[in-house]
Amino acid sequence: MDVLLLKNVPGIGSAGQVKKVNDGYARNYLLPQKLAVPATGGAVKQAETIKQAAARRDAKSLADAQELARQLGQVTLTFRAKAGEGDRLFGSITAGDIADALARERHIAVDKRKLELENPIKELGERQVAIKVHAEVTAQVTVVVERETE
Repeated sequence: MDVLLLKNVPGIGSAGQVKKVNDGYARNYLLPQKLAVPATGGAVKQAETIKQAAARRDAKSLADAQELARQLGQVTLTFRAKAGEGDRLFGSITAGDIADALARERHIAVDKRKLELENPIKELGERQVAIKVHAEVTAQVTVVVERETE
């Protein structure tokens, strides 16, 4: 049976594709779960319209991500922390701290899991931190860690 997938189905295909599947699988799983519909002429035409809308949405999303990356590239965040000998911090600056500072100081909401920071920052100095704002766009934020004066 030919079906038009309405949602991504692991091992079968992605939304908008027409796939040939076993009749029982379509009748007992895909159709009742609203993951697919029978591939009729009207359904395929509707799928093309949905694909075109998705392509426009993806293009807008990419443009928005590039603009956000441009804004983030101009950002310098300064943290003050207590440090001991060898400029080692007593604590650390984490991805969560950087995301919170972006939200607080620049009003830019970034999920801390999008920051590509392998280990927390534990030393004074300046470094670039990558932020994955889109599947195809990565931004760089400058993070400066200074010694806290007492």
